[in-house]
Amino acid sequence: MRVSVEPTYEMTKLLKIDRFEVEIADAATVADVVDKTKIKVGPEFDRLVRLAAVAVNGVLVNYRQGMKTRLADGDAIRFVKASAGG
Repeated sequence: MRVSVEPTYEMTKLLKIDRFEVEIADAATVADVVDKTKIKVGPEFDRLVRLAAVAVNGVLVNYRQGMKTRLADGDAIRFVKASAGG
């Protein structure tokens, strides 16, 4: 399965990465992609993930099954800057 991963702007600057694609042979969930991306990018990614919301094809995983959200070939996983307003 092939999915694209798009980090937040802050992630791209701190980690010096841009949008990239990850080939996942036996992974089927958002959590699997995050784990594989940590291996590819490095441990700093783990800290930054906790500061971002995650969306699959434009829908936040909070409205699906969280990190257990199932993926299909070609899905786009985007990390979105979490923010609060008033």
